[in-house]
Amino acid sequence: MATAPITQDSHLYLIDASAYVFRAFHALPPLTRASDGLPVGAVAGFCNMLFKLLEDLKGKERPTHFACIFDASGDTFRNEIYPLYKANRSDPPEELVPQFPLVRRAAVAFAAHAIEQTGFEADDLIATYARLAEAKGARVTIVSSDKDLMQLITDKVLMLDPMKNKLLGRDDVIEKFGVGPEGVVDVQSLSGDSVDNVPGAPGIGIKTAAQLLGEYGTVEALLERAGEIKQPKRRETLINFADQVRVSKQLVQLKEDVPVVLPVEELAVQDPDPKVLIGFLEEMEFRTITRRVREQMELEGAIEAPAPEAQPFDVSAYACIRDLKTLEDWVARATAQGHVAVDTETDSLDSVSGGLVGVSLALAPGEACYIPLAHVDPEAKGDGDMFGADPPRQIKMAEALKVLKPMLEDPAVLKIGQNIKYDLSVFAQHKIHVHPIDDTMLISFALNAGIHGHGMDDLSERYLGHKPITFKDVAGTGKAQKSFAQVALDKATEYAAEDADVTLRLWQALKPRLRTEQVTAVYETLDRPLGPVLAEMEQAGVKVDRDMLSRLSADFNQRMAALEAEAHEQAGRSFNIGSPKQLGEILFDEMNLPGGKKTKTGAWVTDGDVLEGLAADGHALPRTIVDWRMLSKLRSTYTEALQAAINKKTGRVHTSYMMAGAQTGRLSSTDPNLQNIPVRTEEGRKIRQAFIAEEGNVLVSADYSQIELRILAHMADIPALKQAFKDGLDIHAMTASEMFGVPIEGMDPMVRRQAKAINFGIIYGISGFGLGRQLGIPSGEANQYIKTYFERFPGIRQYMDETKEFARATGFVKTAFGRKIHLPDIKSKGPARSFAERQAINAPIQGSAADIIKRAMIRMPEALAEAGLKAQMLLQVHDELVFECPEKEAEKLIKLVQKTMAAADGPSLRLSVPLVVEAKAADTWAAAH
Repeated sequence: MATAPITQDSHLYLIDASAYVFRAFHALPPLTRASDGLPVGAVAGFCNMLFKLLEDLKGKERPTHFACIFDASGDTFRNEIYPLYKANRSDPPEELVPQFPLVRRAAVAFAAHAIEQTGFEADDLIATYARLAEAKGARVTIVSSDKDLMQLITDKVLMLDPMKNKLLGRDDVIEKFGVGPEGVVDVQSLSGDSVDNVPGAPGIGIKTAAQLLGEYGTVEALLERAGEIKQPKRRETLINFADQVRVSKQLVQLKEDVPVVLPVEELAVQDPDPKVLIGFLEEMEFRTITRRVREQMELEGAIEAPAPEAQPFDVSAYACIRDLKTLEDWVARATAQGHVAVDTETDSLDSVSGGLVGVSLALAPGEACYIPLAHVDPEAKGDGDMFGADPPRQIKMAEALKVLKPMLEDPAVLKIGQNIKYDLSVFAQHKIHVHPIDDTMLISFALNAGIHGHGMDDLSERYLGHKPITFKDVAGTGKAQKSFAQVALDKATEYAAEDADVTLRLWQALKPRLRTEQVTAVYETLDRPLGPVLAEMEQAGVKVDRDMLSRLSADFNQRMAALEAEAHEQAGRSFNIGSPKQLGEILFDEMNLPGGKKTKTGAWVTDGDVLEGLAADGHALPRTIVDWRMLSKLRSTYTEALQAAINKKTGRVHTSYMMAGAQTGRLSSTDPNLQNIPVRTEEGRKIRQAFIAEEGNVLVSADYSQIELRILAHMADIPALKQAFKDGLDIHAMTASEMFGVPIEGMDPMVRRQAKAINFGIIYGISGFGLGRQLGIPSGEANQYIKTYFERFPGIRQYMDETKEFARATGFVKTAFGRKIHLPDIKSKGPARSFAERQAINAPIQGSAADIIKRAMIRMPEALAEAGLKAQMLLQVHDELVFECPEKEAEKLIKLVQKTMAAADGPSLRLSVPLVVEAKAADTWAAAH
C-alpha cells in the first residue's frame, strides 16, 4: 500500500464514483458483453473516464493522491434524523445492479482505492478527505457533477464535471445557487430536494431562498426573524415549517469528520499492474480501451515479458504467520492487488458454533500462508518455539482479526473462497462481514452442473492435476481423530495454506470460462449474491419445541411397536422388521408374492417402489411395512434428530443449505434436512407444529402457487393454460374440463384429482404405469388420459420434443434465466437415456422455479431493511419461504413478501403468466402453511 505525506505540493483527486456510475448508465447507450449478454455499459463508461482522466493529468496536473468513493448499501445516520430521507428513490435498474461490483473492480484495476463506509454517504467521505487534505495546504479536485458537493468548494477545493469536462469554482456555485459555497447548505435547507426527499420549506425555491438569505444572512437568522417578512405566504411558511427547515439543514450538511478507516496519506497514487488492468479490460471485452491501455503501457515500458508457466505446488514453501508485522505486510499486499483467496479452519463443521482456529490466505500461485489463532499442543516437547509451548506461539485472535477485518470488509478487495458461505458464517461470529466475494464452487457449478462434483479436491485433481492433502492426513481418523486446533503448526500450515492456494488457482482457471461459456449472468446475478443471504439464514436458525418433539417421538415409537406386532401376525412368524433380507424371504420365498426381483448378490429387492406396488395391489404386509418405515424415518430423521440438533448457544436449529447439490440449481438442506418433512400427511404436519416462533413473534410462510405449472405454460406457450392463470381459475378443474368435457362448476372431486395428477405428472415425464399406480387405475386407461392431455394441449408435446432434441444436440438444457443443466447420459442407450430425457423435460421447469425463488431471496434483505421491518428470513423449502417477525409486523410483512416474490421473474425476463404467492402468519410452521 503506497503512502505519501500530504503537503502544500500535494493534489488529491476524489472521484464521486457512485454518482458517476448512475449518470453514465443513463447517459450512455446500453452495452452488453458479446459473449454472454452481461450489462457492462456503466463499467465501460467508468473505465473510459478513469483512463482519460489519468492520461489528461499526466505531466501537468498529475495527482499525488487518488481515490474512488462509493456509497455503501443500507441506511446512514441521516435516516435516523429523518426516516423518510431518500424514501422516494426507486431501486436501481436491474441491468445496473451487477455492474456495481464490477465498477469497484475497475477502480482497483486502475490502482485507485475504492472506498465506502457503512453509515455514511460517499459525499460525507469526500467532504472529510477534502478537508483533511485542505487543512494541510493541499489542493483537492472532486470529480463530480453533484450539486450537493458544491458546498465544499474553496480556493483549494474545486470540482471537475466529468460529463462536461468543466472545472467548477466559486463563480459556478453562485450561478447555480445565487450564493457562494458557504451559503449552499442554507439555500438547500430552504428549497429542499425532491430527489433525496429533503422537505425544505414548501413553495420556496432556490431563487427565493437565495434572495431571503441575501437579506437575512443565514437560515438561522431568517427563521428567528421570520415574523418580519412582508410577504404573508412566505412568512407563514417559514414560521410553520421552521423545524422542518432545521431538519433539512442536518440532512444537506455534509459530514466533514467521518472517522475514515483509510488515512488520506494512504491514498497515494500508484501505477496500475499491467497484468491486472489489461486482464480486467479483456475480461470485460472492452477492445478499444484495452488496445489504448496496452499501447500506452508498452510505450511507457510497463508491460513485461510473458509470465512463466504455472507454479508447481510446494507445501513446504507456505508461510506460518505468527507476528503482527508479517500479517500486516500480507494484508497490505492483498489490499494493493485487489484480490485474495481466503479460507478458515475451525474446530467443528458447524459454521454457527464452530470455533475459529486459523485463517489462510493466498496472493498468487504458490504464495500462501496460514495464520494460527487458537492452536493447542498438549503433547508439545521441544525448544519453546513452534511446538514447545502449550499453546504454541501465535498471534492473539483479537489482534489478528483487527488487522484482517478492514481487508475482509474492503469493497475494493475481492475475497475468493471455496464454498465461502461457510467462511462468511465463521467470520460473522466475530462481527466481520466479508464482501465482495467469489466462490470457486459456485463458478464450477454454473459451468458444469450435472457433469461432475464441485468439491475442492475433485476440482483440484480435474483442473490442476493436483491431489490436495486431506483432513485425515493431518488429523487422523476414527476415535484417534483430533481437532484441527491440536494439529501441529507445520502440518496445519501445509494443509490450510494449500487450500487457499488451490482455491486461488481454481479461480484463475475457471473464472474466465464463465464468459466464454455464457453463464456469467447466472453466476453474477443468481448464485454469487445468494451465498451471503443463505449464510444469514443459517445463522438465524429456527426455534423448535423440544417437548413436543419428545412427545411425538414417543407416539411414533408406540405406533411402530403396534405395526411390528401386526407385521409378525401377517407374516405368521416373528422377524426383524428392519431387515430387508428377512423381509424379502418372507414376501417372495414364503408368501410367494408376485413381482419379486433380485439384486446381483441374490437378495430380494424390497425398496419403497416394490412395497408400494404390492400394497397398491391389496397385499396387507407390504402396506404395514410401508407405514412402519414411514414412522421409523420420521422418528430418526426428525423427532429425534431435531432434538439433538438444537444449538446449545442459540437454542435454535441451524440447517446448512447446499448450493451446488441438485443439478437444476434447486437448494437442498442438511444437518438437519428441513426440506423433506412431509407436508400432506398428518405426521408431517405434526412435526411442522414443533417449529415455533419466539415469544411475541409469529412465523410467516409464503409459497408460490403452482409455480412449475405456470412456468410450463410460459415455456411451452400454451394459450389455454396461460389464460386460465391470468383469469385466476382453478387450473386443475380447468384441465379436467378441457380433457373430459365436463363443466367446472359442480365437478366431481375425483375428476379434478385425476387432472391434478396428470398436470404435475406431465412435468416429470410420468408414464402410463406410474400414473395408473398413482390413481389406482389400469395402465391402459392412464395412457389414454395422457394421450387425451396431449391432444388438448398440443404445445406441451411440441415443447417436450423440442427440448429433448435440443438436449441431444447440445448435451444440456437451459432454464429461463440461462442456467445450463448438463445431461451426460442424453446420448447413451437404455434406461439411462430414458431417464436423461425425462430430466431434459423437467429440469428447465424446476430449474427456472429454483432461479425465481433465488431472485426473490436475494432481493428480500434489502426490501425488509427499506421497509424498516425486523423480520428475518429463516427457511427455504423449494417454493416456500419462512420468516419470523414481531406479531404486529405480520400484516405488513405478508404484503411486502408477496410483492417481492411476485416480481422475482423480471424485469429482464417477464413470464407471460402471473406469479401468485400465498402467505399466512401463525404461531407454528404447520399453522402458517
